[in-house]
Amino acid sequence: MSALPVQFQNLSKRYRSGFLIREIRALSGVTFDVRPGEIFGFLGPNGAGKTTAIKILVGLTRPTSGWAKVMGESPDSVRGKREIGFLPESPYFYEHLTAREFLMLSGQLNGLPRGELAARVAQMIETVKLVKSVDTRLRGFSRGMLQRVGIAQALLHNPKLVILDEPMGGLDPIGRKEFRDIILGLRDSGRTVFFSTHILQDVEMICDRVATLVDGRLVSVGRLDEILSAEVDTFEITARNITEDAVRSSGVKYQQLLPGDDKLLLVVRSETEVEAVLKLLAARNGKLVSLIPRTRTLEDFFMSQVRGVEGKR
Repeated sequence: MSALPVQFQNLSKRYRSGFLIREIRALSGVTFDVRPGEIFGFLGPNGAGKTTAIKILVGLTRPTSGWAKVMGESPDSVRGKREIGFLPESPYFYEHLTAREFLMLSGQLNGLPRGELAARVAQMIETVKLVKSVDTRLRGFSRGMLQRVGIAQALLHNPKLVILDEPMGGLDPIGRKEFRDIILGLRDSGRTVFFSTHILQDVEMICDRVATLVDGRLVSVGRLDEILSAEVDTFEITARNITEDAVRSSGVKYQQLLPGDDKLLLVVRSETEVEAVLKLLAARNGKLVSLIPRTRTLEDFFMSQVRGVEGKR
């Protein structure tokens, strides 16, 4: 049986900072794993500890307690590092090099055989759509173009595990779509992808499982189809020819009431409340414009987790 690509066991990290040597808790008792061949999303607000956990995983910092493993090895293991491709949140590039020169250097550092290096670089340049800029110096690249170069170097040596910290940063909608296709292709070829991001829409579209980190603590982990039930969460009702006061005075229960120029939007939680609104419209000669059932989104789930932790502080 192959080793789990990523393992965190009771992982904690604390820093000492400032004149008064104040202790900062970055991670506290984080435990979860990533399975072979899945796309795993690592979620959390700014400052939640995601980047700290990734730095521990790739051996850039050490935990205060607990442990992490990558491809069954310690983060310090050379053998484990050979199996991973990594793109940090804020990568550094040698700006005097061209994209081709940078990737050739990256391939040499990764130990790619000289005979296949040039062909592999050409393949990755094609994959990340930088063919026209391959011989341009990196100092002339936009942030999104640099992100594409970073993705190319992470994939250059065909790693079994790809670790990406905020990989969508700087990419336009087309670039994000192309990058999602790259990730899906990696999974189709049997590779594992572990990435953090703030763009919940991308996670919802491609991830198999997600973990949510808030204030250094793991608050949830699971499959998206388990987290996001197909059951209707709310109903959005748009109506005309009825006033906000009429709705408020009717006693109809609603979650939100948003007036517009000539329409009202009501958000209700149950079919019983929908029926009450429809009866009100009929009684007041109102007009139903639309009735839309909404299932729970990843954003709904994420915000409920964050608010739950913040409410306990």
